[in-house]
Amino acid sequence: MRKLLLLGAGYGNMRILLRLLNKDLPEDIDITLVDRTPFHSLKTEFYAIAAGTVPDSEIRVALPEHPQLTFVEGEVSRIDAEQQFVELGDGKKLQYDELVIGLGCEDNYHDVPGAAEHTYSIQTIGDSRKTYQTLLGLPGGSTVGIVGAGLSGIELASELRESRPDLKIKLFDRGPRILRDFPERLSNYVKSWFDEHNVDVVAESNITKVEPTCLHNHKETIPVDAVVWTAGVRPVLPVRELDVEKAGGGRVVLNEYHQVPQHDNVYVVGDCAALPHAPSAQLAEVQAEQIVTVLRKVWANEPLPEKMPELKLKGFMGSLGKKKGFAYVADRTVTGRIARLMKSGLLWFYKWHNN
Repeated sequence: MRKLLLLGAGYGNMRILLRLLNKDLPEDIDITLVDRTPFHSLKTEFYAIAAGTVPDSEIRVALPEHPQLTFVEGEVSRIDAEQQFVELGDGKKLQYDELVIGLGCEDNYHDVPGAAEHTYSIQTIGDSRKTYQTLLGLPGGSTVGIVGAGLSGIELASELRESRPDLKIKLFDRGPRILRDFPERLSNYVKSWFDEHNVDVVAESNITKVEPTCLHNHKETIPVDAVVWTAGVRPVLPVRELDVEKAGGGRVVLNEYHQVPQHDNVYVVGDCAALPHAPSAQLAEVQAEQIVTVLRKVWANEPLPEKMPELKLKGFMGSLGKKKGFAYVADRTVTGRIARLMKSGLLWFYKWHNN
């Protein structure tokens, strides 16, 4: 049997399984999926767990079942691309013929003193539960700082505002305006929502130190009762320790077939891959579709395509609480209730399609 090993049950590997586990899967292919949890988590919705507006049961999707698929619950500790095995935290080693690394990322603290020790996270479902417990336990009038005004920070701030109207919320943004890389109309809409709902957006911030009860922004000291860090990510440790070419941020450089050039039987999907777009669930799925095409060619001993299609994204969607939202699709800006319904519909369709 030929062994395909998938590391991580994230968006990329779930799409790979969705496309492979059908009547066209060669009978001599044995697939093993490794993840720390026995289900697929909708990472794009972790902010809602942390804010306490959605139980985590609503953002879990069951893993697929198939006679040629084996699931192994565990934590990846080491990847040996030379010897073609992966070691888990309990010492177990899994051999492979082809490997797809989809382990995702962890918070990037950018060497800010105290950030790792004194902030909370929404990078994993376990992190999000801990963050929820902390935020839930804060007394009324407490101040929550959210460092990073990307999509995760925006959605967490808005959802927390609706679930805990008694809290003071400060959202720290390094840029001069929210979502500065997108049309100003979009930025203005999100900022106006925050103004209307009494969320303090601190523009052009630079957090230089985090202490248990305060943030240092430039030379200003800001008292806080809890801080959630959403200011960037980096690949997880086993990927950072891989002896392969890396790009900015420690992401793995790939060839056009999504293979590691030094090891063409190793593929990287999702947040750990050096790609021309910012990491996202959508990007991981688009990339996964192409990896499936390449795998099928390799298994059939057919030549790979001379040129792979460009990775094209349709846009993005974000929520502002349960009733409003924003979207940028096909170079058009959509805001308000319609945008929120679009995101809710997309989430429903994804869960239905993968269940």
